[in-house]
Amino acid sequence: MDKDIRHIANMLKKKYDTNDPFEIARQMKVEYIIGPMGSYSGCYMYLKRHRCIFLNEDLSEHEMRFVMSHELGHAILHRNQNCYFIRHKTFLSCEKIEIEANKFALEFLVDDSVLEENKHLTIEQLSRLLGYQEELLRLRLQMKP
Repeated sequence: MDKDIRHIANMLKKKYDTNDPFEIARQMKVEYIIGPMGSYSGCYMYLKRHRCIFLNEDLSEHEMRFVMSHELGHAILHRNQNCYFIRHKTFLSCEKIEIEANKFALEFLVDDSVLEENKHLTIEQLSRLLGYQEELLRLRLQMKP
């Protein structure tokens, strides 16, 4: 599945000529709404044949981009399922679909060129540089070609 996730993420970036998850969602007609969500960072819902992403307005710009990429992963990989991203709970969930969405998000957001340019850094240093948790970067590093 990792090669499929990698292929899908790279195909979308190439097809739409961007790695902006908001722009890709717009072009794919995946609706998204930003608003108050309490302890949820985001969620993906399939409602009456429409793909909808909800994002918490309290997220930083960096978190918003990651959560949008994660939820876009659900919209593409798990189209007919409803998935809730609970802050601090499913960020590092072991549930298969959450891991797949995390892999999609990191594949989408962290290019191979960035990893190659910074291959001398430890995971901890790379985490601080890119602003993603070490465990998430480990998922991304497992997917390198």
